[in-house]
Amino acid sequence: MATRVLVIYYSVSGHVAALARAIRNGAESVRNTEARLRRFPDTGPTDSAADAGIDEATVDDLRWADGIAWGTPTRYGTMATPMKRFLDGMMDVWKSGDLEDKPTGVFTSTASIHGGQESTILTTLVPLLHFGMLFIGTPYGQNPQIMTVDAIGGSPYGPSTLAGPDGKRAVADVELAIARNFGVRLARVASATKIVRVTSIRGQDIVAPAYDPRGSG
Repeated sequence: MATRVLVIYYSVSGHVAALARAIRNGAESVRNTEARLRRFPDTGPTDSAADAGIDEATVDDLRWADGIAWGTPTRYGTMATPMKRFLDGMMDVWKSGDLEDKPTGVFTSTASIHGGQESTILTTLVPLLHFGMLFIGTPYGQNPQIMTVDAIGGSPYGPSTLAGPDGKRAVADVELAIARNFGVRLARVASATKIVRVTSIRGQDIVAPAYDPRGSG
């Protein structure tokens, strides 16, 4: 069975959408991998051209996937409202453990180099850990591009880009390369962790063993 990677995102000016497509392309370059692009339901203005033909994400998409990449522009160093609202509606997924042991990562866009790329990824990680997901980033060894003093996106935490104060800066080739590398890594880890999910107990409806006051020692 093919490894299935979901790339789900929200994009205002097309920058996050560009990273999403690069991640999908990277994932699909891995043998026997199928990748799916989805977007968060809109709550405000978006780049309709970048989202053309992209369906809104559903819970079924999450359950379909073996690995998930989440994309959001920063909002004061945290995720944007469409992603937060989507996660807040996932109570049943949380309780059932449907995302437990699935590898995941986050990608983002900021207006400036100090606009919160790393904090957005790290704060977005918090709810994903509550869902039991396994976080992967973009390590230096696979992304020597991030060993630079140039003003580009990308860090060990995940792919990112700079949109510019007016939102008109084009996504740089080096940023797209980091995103593709991340897609490759996500697909490979997702394939390798399938056995973990098959053999693991998941969800919160598990009957705990009777308490033994003698302990286990």
